[in-house]
Amino acid sequence: MDTTSTAVTAASLPPSSPSALPASRPDKVSGEVSGEVSHDDLAALKVVPARHYWRWVAGAAALVVVAQFGHGLLTNPGWEWDTFFRYLTADTVLKAVWVTLQLTFYGTAIGFALGILLAFMRLSRSVILQTIAWTYIWAFRSIPLIVQLLFWFNLAYLYKELGVGVPFGPVLWSFDTMNLVGALSAAVIGLALHQAAYAAEIVRGGIISVDSGQLEAAAALGIPRLRQLRRVLLPQAMRGILPNAANEVISLFKGTSIVSVMAIGELFYQVQVIYGRNGRVVPLLMVATAWYILLTTLLSIAQYYVERHFARGAERTPPPTPLQRARAFSLRMRAAAATGGIQK
Repeated sequence: MDTTSTAVTAASLPPSSPSALPASRPDKVSGEVSGEVSHDDLAALKVVPARHYWRWVAGAAALVVVAQFGHGLLTNPGWEWDTFFRYLTADTVLKAVWVTLQLTFYGTAIGFALGILLAFMRLSRSVILQTIAWTYIWAFRSIPLIVQLLFWFNLAYLYKELGVGVPFGPVLWSFDTMNLVGALSAAVIGLALHQAAYAAEIVRGGIISVDSGQLEAAAALGIPRLRQLRRVLLPQAMRGILPNAANEVISLFKGTSIVSVMAIGELFYQVQVIYGRNGRVVPLLMVATAWYILLTTLLSIAQYYVERHFARGAERTPPPTPLQRARAFSLRMRAAAATGGIQK
C-alpha cells in the first residue's frame, strides 16, 4: 500500500478542526485509509461547553448581596416607609419638584444657547473672539458653582443699578438690580453661565470631530455656507454632542440642589425644611432620592430616543427599541401559542 497517498495527518484536516483531535487517538486517525472516515470520527467527538465556575460563583455572591440589601430596605423600620409615602406626593414636595424642573430647563436652555455662541467664537478666525471665549470658559470652569451663585445673589451689593447707554458715557436706560435680580433669577443666571462654559466645549468637540473634508466637499458642490452647517455639519456633530450634553443636563438637574444655600424652594431645600420640623431625616431624604431617580430616568429615556434620531445618518437600520423588542416578543409568543408551539 502506498502510504504517501493514504496516510491522514493533522495538516490534511479542515482548518476548523485540528485542535479537536484527541491526543489519545492519533494512531486510529492516521491509520484510516480515507479522509471521510476521519471526518466521521471528528463529528462523533463530544462537544463540551466551557465551564465558568468562578463566574457563576461571583454572580451568586452578587445576587446574595443585592437580596440582602433589598431585604434590609423592606424590613428595617428606620426607613419609615409610611412617612416616605405620605410625603412623596405632598403639595410642598410637588411644588419643589416643579421649581427644580424650572431651574433645570432655564439653566439648560440659556446655558446651551450661550455655549453654542461661545463654541463658534472659539472656532472663528478672529483672535479677539477666540481669546474672549477662551477666557470666559477658563474663568467659569475654574470658579466653583456655589461661589458663582453667591456672587450673583449679592449682585445688588456690587452694582445697585445696571443700564444701557454710551460706553464710558451717559446711561440711556437703567434698572434697579435689587428688585430685578431676586434669589430665583440669581440662581438661573448662575446655573446658566456656569453651564455655558461646559456646553461650549461640548459643542466645539462635536464640531471638530466632523472631518473637514465634509465641508470642503459641500463647498465644492456649491452648497451655501449656512446650509452646509445645517445639513452637513450639525447632523454629524450631534452624534458626538448628544451623549455629553445629556450628561451635562442630568448633572445640572441634580446640581440644582446647590441653590439650597440661597433658600430657594427647590426639592432638596424643601425636604430639608420638612425634616427640620418633624425630625424624619431618612424618609425625607428618600423622598428626594426617589424624585431624582425618577426624573433622571425620564431624561435618560429622552436621551436614548434623541440619539437614535440623529443616528439615522450612520445606521440605515437602527436596532429596535426596547418597546419594539417587547412587542416583537409578544407577537412571537402569540404566534407560537396559536400554532401549538407552546401551551397556554
